[in-house]
Formats: sequence, C-alpha cells, structure tokens
Amino acid sequence: MSSSDELIMSSNELVEAHSLLWHSGLDYMKSMSLKCAIELDIANVIHKHGQPIPFSKLVDSLKIPPSKANFLYRIMRILVHHGFFTAQKVNGGKTQEEEEAYSLTNASRLLLTDEPALIMNMKSLSLFFLLPAVVNSWQSWSTWLKNSDDMTLFETAEGKTWWEYASQEPGLNHLFNDAMANDSKLTAKIILEECKEVLEGLKNLVDVGGGTGTMAKAIVNAFPHIKCTVLDLPHVVANVQETSTDNLNFIGGDMFSEQIPPADAILLKNVLHDWTDEACVTILKRCREAVLSNGNKGKIILIEIVVETQKTTNKETTELQLLNDVFFMGLSAKERTLLEWEKLFSAAGISHYKIIHTFGIRSVIEVYP
Repeated sequence: MSSSDELIMSSNELVEAHSLLWHSGLDYMKSMSLKCAIELDIANVIHKHGQPIPFSKLVDSLKIPPSKANFLYRIMRILVHHGFFTAQKVNGGKTQEEEEAYSLTNASRLLLTDEPALIMNMKSLSLFFLLPAVVNSWQSWSTWLKNSDDMTLFETAEGKTWWEYASQEPGLNHLFNDAMANDSKLTAKIILEECKEVLEGLKNLVDVGGGTGTMAKAIVNAFPHIKCTVLDLPHVVANVQETSTDNLNFIGGDMFSEQIPPADAILLKNVLHDWTDEACVTILKRCREAVLSNGNKGKIILIEIVVETQKTTNKETTELQLLNDVFFMGLSAKERTLLEWEKLFSAAGISHYKIIHTFGIRSVIEVYP
C-alpha cells in the first residue's frame, strides 16, 4: 500500500478526525467561560436570589447592558452544558414570556463564598490555573522543549521560578495560599471521614509544606492529643505563626536546608509532585531521618496522584491525572506512576509502602522507613 493510500479516509473518519482537532483547539473556551462566571460572581448571585433565577433577573443583578444580554445567555448555555449550572424554562421576566432560569450544581456550589455550611471554596483554585502568567507560559511550550538549558517553562517565560514569582507578588501569593488551603479542607474532610485510621495512635506529626496549616488544624480538631508542626517557607507562614497553640506550631524554613523535626509521622500533601526525582529523593531521605530519629516505628504519609493509564481505569480520572501532569511540567515537576513512586522509595532507602485509600485522582500512601 502506498503512503497516499494510507491517507485515504472515509467521510466518517475524516469528520471524526477533524472534530477532534477542532474540539482540542477550542477546549480552552470551557476554562475561559468558567473564569468569566467566577469573575462575575454568578454562583453567589444565583444563591442570594434564591433558585432558580430567571435570566432577566440575572442580567439585572449582574448589571449587564441590554446590548450584551444575549452574550451572557450564550455563556450560560455553555456553562449549563458543562454542568456548572442547570437550566429550566419558567414564565415571567419583563416580557412575561417563557425564559431560562438557572440553578446551582454541586460544582458551582463550590464557588460560593457566603454559604456557612460549605467548608471550602474552590474559587481560588480555579483562578490559579488560569492566572495570566501561568497561561502565557504555555505559549512558549514548543520553544522551551528545544532549549538545552535547565530552566523551567515558567522560568523561561517569566525570568524567575514560580516560587520566586509567588513570593514577590502578594496578591498572587494570597490566591495560591487560599487555593491550597481550600484544597486541604477538601482533602482533610475525606481523610478524616474515609481513612482516619492513618492518624490513629500518633502522638506528633509534622506537615512538611503544610502552607497556612489548614490540614494540620483539621487533624488537631479531630485528634486533640496529636501535636502538629507545620514547616513551610517563611513568607508562607509569616502571618500565621502567631496563631500557634499548645498542639499546633508553625516553623518558617526550607525543607532542603532546615532540619525536619522528629515525629511519629511526616505528612507530605501534594508536595513531591512539585519537584524533580532527585529533589524528591532528598526530601524523602530527610523525612525518613526525622521519623527514625524520633525513636518510634513511624511513617511518612503521602497524599499524591498515582497515575494509572490502564484501560480499566476511569477515562475521565486518567485524563485529569494526565492534565495535572502536563500542567506541573511547566514547573519542571510531574505526577508519577506506581513504578515511578517505587523507584523514588527505593532510591531513598525505603522498602515498604501501601496505598490505603484512593479518592478522585489522588491516593493516600503510607510509607515505612
């Protein structure tokens, strides 16, 4: 068969291939529509009004000019399609004609900021992924791949590492910390409800890279006898160190240069995926030393993604894991398969581990030095 014959496609194959390329090219409009909804505060407007809210009322509440009302309708249509809101027909409005009315879904409820019953808000996390500096760095992806230097994609685009950039931009640093704190609230809720046995029997715990202490606070509330220490960079814990209590303490320092305090358990939540394999081995070795120096049979608790690409895995879960992986490629970091985790453990002198719980795209892994 000639090469030209191999390129011959049926009409259905041609349409399918063309649609895949078209869809991939426009897929970012889903993200931009969500960003627009967050910035307009649509979820809170619907919540405050009472559900469902007629389209005309939504236009008035958002103070959208009449000339652009149709544009808002089209944005709501794509947001409904992707499950951020639901829509139903109602009678009413200024013209008394039938119109769309919108209600929240579970996804948009996570964008609320004025709901006391909601313990977390994912607004910051969604906006973090769409920060101009983050998004713009991907415009240089192909160029960066051809460069022989050791700079990250973000560093190539912005002239500084992500961590340097965040520490110098107070607003961005606040957004990032808020995003991580709310993600920790979600994680803590799941851990304490689904696999709290991982914390039972501990007397003390160090949360390395624990941010402003959201995870540690949840652990202390559920297990008042556990003394928690949060170790993170000085600018991260600067405003929370004064909130230290008898069983919750904050230390500003670098996990590569500061000694990790001895403890029954070292917690690393979404930390190792930020670093190269070499850096991860160093971190794990330091955590291993901290556990062994405590004198008890301790452990390291990882909350990380274990990429699973087998055909038996949920396709949407795998896709999100892979998207997360390429996102962190911009920081020269990555998500890892089980085999890659095992290689890290072995290089750090660790011989035993077990995955005790999997939720969404992440897993809880107990690692024993």
